[in-house]
Amino acid sequence: DGNKVTIDEDAVAAKASELAAATAYVGKRLAAYPQLAEQLDMLYHDMTAGKGDKTGDWYAAIAKVKSDNPKP
Repeated sequence: DGNKVTIDEDAVAAKASELAAATAYVGKRLAAYPQLAEQLDMLYHDMTAGKGDKTGDWYAAIAKVKSDNPKP
């Protein structure tokens, strides 16, 4: 419609950096989680041993990934 639009490139770059920092943990967690088949095997063995709670190996493995790669 003929209206001039200006973009503050510094503000855009700053916001992009902020968003990248806020979500950086996601990729780190994905790389650190055990493969799904391994997780299912851990769950099976935990359930068989009666450790379907926070005492099982699966819970410990997942909790470690989350604590090693916390959300900001």
